[in-house]
Amino acid sequence: MEPLRVALLGCGVVGTEVARLLTTHADELAARVGVPLRLEGVAVRRPGRPRDLDIDQALFTSDAAGLVRRADVVVEVIGGIEPARGLILSAMEAGASVVTANKALLAEDGPTLYGAADKHGVDLYFEAAVAGAIPLLRPLRESLAGDRVRRVLGIVNGTTNYVLDKMHTTGAGFADAVAQAQALGYAEADPTADVEGFDAAAKAAILASLAFHTRVAAADVHREGITGVTAADVASAQAMGAVVKLLAICERSDDPDGVESVSVRVHPAMIPAAHPLAGVREAFNAVFVEAEAAGELMFYGRGAGGQPTASAVLGDVITVARHRVAGGRGPGESAYADLPVRPMGQVRTRYHISLDVADRPGVLAQVAQVFAAHQVSIETVRQQQLPHREEEPQAGPPRAALVVVTHTAPDAALAATVEALDSLDVVAAVASVMRVEGED
Repeated sequence: MEPLRVALLGCGVVGTEVARLLTTHADELAARVGVPLRLEGVAVRRPGRPRDLDIDQALFTSDAAGLVRRADVVVEVIGGIEPARGLILSAMEAGASVVTANKALLAEDGPTLYGAADKHGVDLYFEAAVAGAIPLLRPLRESLAGDRVRRVLGIVNGTTNYVLDKMHTTGAGFADAVAQAQALGYAEADPTADVEGFDAAAKAAILASLAFHTRVAAADVHREGITGVTAADVASAQAMGAVVKLLAICERSDDPDGVESVSVRVHPAMIPAAHPLAGVREAFNAVFVEAEAAGELMFYGRGAGGQPTASAVLGDVITVARHRVAGGRGPGESAYADLPVRPMGQVRTRYHISLDVADRPGVLAQVAQVFAAHQVSIETVRQQQLPHREEEPQAGPPRAALVVVTHTAPDAALAATVEALDSLDVVAAVASVMRVEGED
């Protein structure tokens, strides 16, 4: 058979590794597929720029539109929405299967890509879009196709995990920890997509869509980043035997009326130090999948970086290439369940609330009354006296730190409780609010 022509869109960190593997492992890849894989071209903005890549320089081109229309397999690693979407759709129209690592595009407009793949009879694979080299999406899409997934819980952003890990283990402040991540190449010069949770939210949308056979977009995901996490929050978590992590949580459950829906959220949370996710260090990722028959599964590994991500991309390339040789296709979109997405206010969760209060009799009773008024049950209360503020006169009233951990309640009720606490005369400030997860 003739070699399969592979077009590569983008030659950044990931694209460079993909090109390197395609050329240096060409013989092995041919043996695994059954025919050679020939790198047809590499689309870049500046073809003449020097690159540390030992391939024919004539392969570099700025004509991405022309390249995708003469390929059998198109690998898209340029990211973003456009021109990636237009190039992928053009490639499918020309009969090419597509491998992409573009989580933002999949989370925003995945159904359009799925529809085009079905219309033109080609594959769309995207293992590298979530958790780098960790084989996670294919198990959800294929291995667990006969099971019912109830929950996906995990750490899906290596940058934020590195930052929070350094804050926990070294006592570093948020800004210093981000600077360390940037120096090591874990964080971009502008880390907004990571630290504000946008990256994790896009990945959560993809995970929920696959796990629950329901279309979930990034806009459906409740998102909170880690920019508000302070050293005091980390210390408070340590005091209660917990660790702060940015979690992606996707759940399928019934409401009190028996109506099934899904909830998808990304936010920092305290988890017990004994929980396996608490031990995920540095820039690693880890994800739990809970299914009715399979039980609890854990996927762990490097979630980012050129080589790990390129490994996932090449795995998809081999799969779609085998399909073309054998004359078949992989699974398409499965959205038959079409479950509604539950608003965050209806999601049941727990809060860790730290209050700066007046240290005098009756304060705890007033605080407890607010919780009772919103039907939020208190699990634990811890109190300690705070040092005197320098800006306050020495005759000022003594103050105390009151730390309350709640039982499970609707998030809207918990948020309303915090708002009411902030208006109490005896509460000087609501110092911090963080959700508590992982104790079930």
